[in-house]
Amino acid sequence: MKTRYLQSVIKQDLKTKMVFLAGPRQVGKTTLAKMIATGYTHPAYLNWDNPDHRQKIPRMHWSPDADLLILDEVHKYPNWKNLVKGIWDTKTNDMHILVTGSSRLNIFRKGGDSLSGRYHLLRLHPFSVKEYSLASSEPFKMQHEIPPELDFSVEAQDLLQLLEFGGFPEPLLSSNKRQWRRWKRNRFETVIREDIRDTSRVNLITELETMGLMLSDRICSPLSMNSLAGDLQVSPKTVKSWLSVFCENYFAFKIPPYHKSLQRALRKESKYYLWDWSVLEDQGKQFENLVASHLLKFCHFISDVYGYSLRLFYLRDTDKREVDFLMVWENKPWLTVECKSRPGGRLTPIKYFSDRLGVAKRYMVVREDGIDYLEHNSAVRVMSANRFLNALV
Repeated sequence: MKTRYLQSVIKQDLKTKMVFLAGPRQVGKTTLAKMIATGYTHPAYLNWDNPDHRQKIPRMHWSPDADLLILDEVHKYPNWKNLVKGIWDTKTNDMHILVTGSSRLNIFRKGGDSLSGRYHLLRLHPFSVKEYSLASSEPFKMQHEIPPELDFSVEAQDLLQLLEFGGFPEPLLSSNKRQWRRWKRNRFETVIREDIRDTSRVNLITELETMGLMLSDRICSPLSMNSLAGDLQVSPKTVKSWLSVFCENYFAFKIPPYHKSLQRALRKESKYYLWDWSVLEDQGKQFENLVASHLLKFCHFISDVYGYSLRLFYLRDTDKREVDFLMVWENKPWLTVECKSRPGGRLTPIKYFSDRLGVAKRYMVVREDGIDYLEHNSAVRVMSANRFLNALV
């Protein structure tokens, strides 16, 4: 069983506050929580989906000797925030609390929060090239430089495995096509019919399933709300609302356009990607989605663990110049990335935007192995995805 990249971080954070572990369904939150529990003398695990546990949780019926309390999927309890606050405020000093869930653990932060100051939120992502390639994944260690210098000295060899089976533990670790197909179908239905039903007021489940399928064909490009609304025969406002529901429940994620300090930059249409890139049939989109997922994982890790603001955007202007990704560190453009199947092609857009934003770290990431060179005219470093992604988390 592989050690997950957040394991040592969670152990450290539990010493001072509650830890809320959020992330997609079936990404390994419960497994990770139980792995952490092995380091305690009297851990107590309670899952809201278990009828017996559901009776115990509101009554706080667990062993008085518990030194770790794990509350799994407790966000499905309507009054869960007050419950967890009460548990924290009345607990013994030597009891640690770990709360896991697939959705509302980070949704509720948008409004007033009675739990403020009592917890650390960590978002668990699927396996990445670096995490999957190591027998025991250690947490990303910050360099003395802020932002960190990425280490491109090691090239992993697991890209094709991740492209084919995705980064979710069950299909990836089994690497069996039949199991992957069954898992894929089950996850799609569960996210739509259970997670979204439990966390939103959307009742048009069939329409949501149709939109989920349509979204797979529209990723990697600026998404027109009007076009999608026309195909679904609903209003653009409804489409926007449903897209928010998909993002809140870890089915998709949004990357907005960056327009500060750029004339003629696209300002409105965001791009969307899927948490499970393995379902995509188009190899180019699948590869770009995988890279987007790795970059988002890096952003969430830096933000959740170290407290720095690291955000992900894309670049496009009205002259149709475009760069796939821009990472912004503490509101300052830091790193640009363009995805290609193989070396070659125009580097003019990435040079154009990087020059105007003052970005020195500019990369073209390709699927082909063994590639690593600097294109001097544009100052773009061209390298294989196995090398570039292995420098992240």
